[in-house]
Amino acid sequence: MAARTLVPILLPGLLAAAAAAGCSGNTTSAASGKPQGTPALTKAQAQQVLTSFAAGANQAGRRFSGKALRSVEADPQLSMDVAALKLRRSVRQRPPKLAFANPTFYIPRLAGYPRWFAADAVSGQGKRSLRHALLFTQAEQGTPWLLTADPYPSDAALGRIALDREGYATPVSPGGKGHGLAVAPAKLPQAHAALLTNGPGAPGTSVLADGAKTSETYKALKQGEKVLAGRGVTLSSRFSPSRYSVYALRTKDRGAVVWYILQQSEAYSASQRGRLAVSGDLVGLAPTKAGTTRMDTTVLVQYLATVPPKGRATVSGMYRKAVAAQGS
Repeated sequence: MAARTLVPILLPGLLAAAAAAGCSGNTTSAASGKPQGTPALTKAQAQQVLTSFAAGANQAGRRFSGKALRSVEADPQLSMDVAALKLRRSVRQRPPKLAFANPTFYIPRLAGYPRWFAADAVSGQGKRSLRHALLFTQAEQGTPWLLTADPYPSDAALGRIALDREGYATPVSPGGKGHGLAVAPAKLPQAHAALLTNGPGAPGTSVLADGAKTSETYKALKQGEKVLAGRGVTLSSRFSPSRYSVYALRTKDRGAVVWYILQQSEAYSASQRGRLAVSGDLVGLAPTKAGTTRMDTTVLVQYLATVPPKGRATVSGMYRKAVAAQGS
């Protein structure tokens, strides 16, 4: 009997280790230089949103309930965390209790809906502590605030966000003119997808700085493909911009911190039956014996990047999760 190659656990691990649509527009008037619109909510209200989210997430975790997450999350976070709960339910391991310490809120002045704000917070303690760059959205007046994205930054990227005299942040239009940035936020997903698919030399990728989540990830993926090929497994991986919105806030140096999402499509194939198995990040998404000679997966990857007025954008945050898998 041929040895089973636990393929899905290999590449997600490499990617993690190596590690556009519009939104509410910029509400600073070019003519007056004064902020337009109103704050999305108060800091006290933002704290209530964060507290309610943690309570709802903990309830969902205790019950392994993706349905319960719908009351506190929206896509893409919802699809990713539902998949994470399916994995935990399969291995019978509940998530640890979620609690946030010392949150800092970055609330933009906005005109109209959707409304949104960001929070810099830490969960866990000691070696298990994890920094979050949470982004909450409210689709319409009177609807609940939902966690929409939560990449994990490797540094205090949100600390660079500029605040006005009243303590509020300034949104940056993803694709609007006059943003004064090295690259428009809306162009980051396409550039990043091209780099991870075709390498740092691909057209349009020069706007991104080398690093663990850009050039090094690409090298790790290529190395992983070689390793699999030696085991009789072929992998094709392609990244593309997702349908989810891009959000950006102005930084103190007139740059921007940007949230965006990529979709990764993977196709594994093997010449012999039994060399593919549902494992690692894919557990819970397909029957364990679904993969025989072919497996197709869909992965969502959240990113947090800092764009300077001049120079290359640096990617500092990421959250990756497979959300679908099919084998034959």
